[in-house]
Amino acid sequence: MRIRTTLVAALTGLLTAAAIAGCGGGGGSAPAAPTTSGTPDVSPAGDIPDNQAFVAYAPAGGGFTVKVPEGWSRSAAGSTTTFTDKLNAIRIQSVSAGAPLTVAEARRAELPKLASSVRGYQPGRVSAVTRQAGTAIRMTYLADAPRNAVTGKAGTDAVERYVFFHKGREIVLTLSGPKGADNVDPWRIVTESVRWTS
Repeated sequence: MRIRTTLVAALTGLLTAAAIAGCGGGGGSAPAAPTTSGTPDVSPAGDIPDNQAFVAYAPAGGGFTVKVPEGWSRSAAGSTTTFTDKLNAIRIQSVSAGAPLTVAEARRAELPKLASSVRGYQPGRVSAVTRQAGTAIRMTYLADAPRNAVTGKAGTDAVERYVFFHKGREIVLTLSGPKGADNVDPWRIVTESVRWTS
């Protein structure tokens, strides 16, 4: 009886050891739990936040209103007002005009002016688009961004220029920000917000 008990104990010990060895081998180990870096998502430079608020801007005697991002800095020179925040800018200009601009006229006359006056100009597309205020001519292009005051380097801006016409007056909206920034929705809010008041 004592011999049988000893054999049973020995066999049980061997089987337990084999089971442990099988589970602990290199091929049978459980995969390591995934780790995270803990770094929060960062939007590309120039992306306007999704929660950005917009307010109506009505220049004196301009005959129109347009929504601009709330809190942006404003500067004015003659008939041109510019709103800026970090790397983005909205330039609003109101001038007299005899007739609406066409796609053909924009290609013939406006693009050469831009090419000669805009630093780093690279042509994009010219098209007619529909907005709440009517048809506008949209010109896209690339340009050198303002130089960084610290590094002295200049990046590349993506620019959208819209020309609206109403009763002998043009509104020119020039929207710019770093190339690669996703500002499609904010720029759409601005251009859709144009309203003629006279």
